[in-house]
Amino acid sequence: MPNIIIDGRTIESRSDISVLQAALEAGWNIPHYCYHPGLSIVASCRLCLMEMQMPDAKTGQMTWVPRLFPSCQTPVKDGLEVRFTSPPVWDNQQHVMEYYLLNHPLDCPVCDKAGECYLQDYSEQFGTSSSRMIEDKQKNPKKDIGPHTLLYQDRCVLCTRCVRFCSEIAGTGELAVVNRGSRGEIDVFPGRPLDNPLQGNVVDLCPVGALLDKDFLFKQRVWLLNSAKSVSPADSRGQTIWIDYNEQGIHRLRPRYNERVNEWWLSDEARFGWKYVQREDRLRTPRVRVGGGLRPEPWEALPDIVRTSFAAAAEGDGGAGVAAVLSPMLSCEEAWLLAKFIREVAPQATLALGYVPTAGADQTFPKGFVIKAEKCPNRRGVQTILRHFGGPWLDFRGFLGQAIEGRFKAAYITGGYPAAWVTPDVQNALAKIEFSVVHDLFPTALDERADVQIPGATWAEREGTFMNCDGLLQPFERAIPPLEGVKADGQFFYELAGMTGLFRAAKIREMLAADVPELADVFVPRELPEHAH
Repeated sequence: MPNIIIDGRTIESRSDISVLQAALEAGWNIPHYCYHPGLSIVASCRLCLMEMQMPDAKTGQMTWVPRLFPSCQTPVKDGLEVRFTSPPVWDNQQHVMEYYLLNHPLDCPVCDKAGECYLQDYSEQFGTSSSRMIEDKQKNPKKDIGPHTLLYQDRCVLCTRCVRFCSEIAGTGELAVVNRGSRGEIDVFPGRPLDNPLQGNVVDLCPVGALLDKDFLFKQRVWLLNSAKSVSPADSRGQTIWIDYNEQGIHRLRPRYNERVNEWWLSDEARFGWKYVQREDRLRTPRVRVGGGLRPEPWEALPDIVRTSFAAAAEGDGGAGVAAVLSPMLSCEEAWLLAKFIREVAPQATLALGYVPTAGADQTFPKGFVIKAEKCPNRRGVQTILRHFGGPWLDFRGFLGQAIEGRFKAAYITGGYPAAWVTPDVQNALAKIEFSVVHDLFPTALDERADVQIPGATWAEREGTFMNCDGLLQPFERAIPPLEGVKADGQFFYELAGMTGLFRAAKIREMLAADVPELADVFVPRELPEHAH
């Protein structure tokens, strides 16, 4: 690995990266707009310029060259010496920042990017406190460039990140720089709105407040938000995300860097598909059938009711007539606890993988980003648990086939899907089961015959791990508490399995890893440098 010298300090750098990337990874706060490690390098913003030593043509001695070099475009080389803290570099930063602010409107108080805007930050850190601009600022109208995105051209610094993203990563090329010189601006091609499956990333990429998400516009100030590390349940790839939330609920999702899955990007279905978490028709109260109807039941009574009912159904045949459907929306910890409980009360019980939703075919983009057709986060994790427990286990279709033949006396059915999943075939098959527990987010047709109805929590209200389609086991944190009246799935399964206290995914993960070695290796993505963006 090459050693380079930055401002008199020797650092060890990764090979085949730029000096800017090496400096960021070593902790330097180097201002930059156009550079992004996932995009081509254009060196157009001129903020990251540095001084560099090179051999003198006459003497061969290393000397400081009397011009500045773009650090984003200069590869690291063993023995290279550069500096960012020198009068020529500071002078360049101040002049460049003055140029960017010539026509920039003074609308920080109403800009959605306030608090995470690099024009604000760099103006304070590397700019000057006054402007020599006395002419009227050039004004451009706000543009609606797509179903999710607005462009405030007045704020744009023409870093072209958005243009390069649409061309290189999405492969759709809707955006371009039009006009020349001071009249240059970002725009869409006529008749081609910004509407590709990855388009939301241009808002994340924009270092200023030029590109904005319509869903988030004027909703919250970013300094009022907390962020939780999570994994998207939108598809089986397991894209890692930040959930931005506060006491009012979730407000947006952002990509979280993951070198093995989604890198810096996030699909639109993962970005915008969380709204069901706050739907008004969520189930909120556990209910038990008495006579001909379901009546509310306190959570404290449910474990005994479920345990007693399943133990009675298992008498005489070891539980051959008992089943549990483990949804691929469950975490590995939750699926393990539920399977463990079922097999303890009914050793011969059938375990089944729940309904696996799919939509279309896999979508692969030019640089390898993939949106999977399988729309659930943990199918492979649940299958691993089913194989571990052995005994009779089925896929969902096989379970329905046996259910409609009347094989099962009791079944525990878990859902947790964001969209409707109960078809007439599912309803007809499960109607043959004498005693059923339905654990789900929303009312379904299964409630007509359910003996126990348990409200579930969404992934954002729980913690645990998902195993993606490639076998990568990834942890996720709880962002918000479950709705009032709802208990997290893991907590209920924890109590159902006879354990006391609070469910903690990390604690159960230790037990799970000891029991199922395949689920012991948890992958945590590396953190990005503090000053990278």
